[in-house]
Amino acid sequence: MERCIVTDMLSYLLSRNLISKQQHGFLKRKSTTTNLLESFNDRSVNIEGRTSQTIAYIDCAKAFDSVCHSKLL
Repeated sequence: MERCIVTDMLSYLLSRNLISKQQHGFLKRKSTTTNLLESFNDRSVNIEGRTSQTIAYIDCAKAFDSVCHSKLL
């Protein structure tokens, strides 16, 4: 059932251009690996061009420690 819902949702979102080209998760041929490769490429281009950029790293590892697991289950 989940697969059917995801397929329909993605079809809807893609047909209406509601998903950004920068989206990597949940799309075919795009993953965290392709995201990392694009990020690395962007950084390399900026370093070579001597331009600055802002990078924000967000650590979500502790986010699930604050969730009430009994309610989540």
